Amino acid sequence: MKRAMWCFAILVLLAAPASAQITTSPLFIVERSKNANVVHYDARLTADGSLDPKEPVIAYWVLLAEDGRRKKLSWIERKKAYGFTIKLDPAGNSYKMTLVAASEHQITVKQEKDAVRAEVVIDGRPAVLEKMYINASEGLFGPTVLDIEVYGKDLQTGEMLREKLVPK
Repeated sequence: MKRAMWCFAILVLLAAPASAQITTSPLFIVERSKNANVVHYDARLTADGSLDPKEPVIAYWVLLAEDGRRKKLSWIERKKAYGFTIKLDPAGNSYKMTLVAASEHQITVKQEKDAVRAEVVIDGRPAVLEKMYINASEGLFGPTVLDIEVYGKDLQTGEMLREKLVPK
């Protein structure tokens, strides 16, 4: 009887729809002045390797200042600091993403062949976004963003780029 149950379980797994197999691919990270914890932004890919139309990007903490574990963003973190909006580009070949902390800096998430990347304009040049660094001070009503440094590679030359943004 155990062997029959085991064989049935394998058949169920093999018959599971391929769309249920989701993988992720790193896009960029956000570091901050408060501590070593970082927020990772990853592309979600379906079994066929395309961006997941239901949730193309996810964000989560990696708690490097503690034990290195992964943790979901809280509601307040998603709404006030590290969350984002994402919409399918009208052309249909990429997504337009806007971070709460850097709303004036639109990010394009696109897929070319097997590669997924986040593109942004850094210092007036199109670039692949690698990381952002948020410099903030703690205040009575929570943190205040003093500036944001954006780092990436020029799409044409591969040169490392950096731009410092001061929120308005």
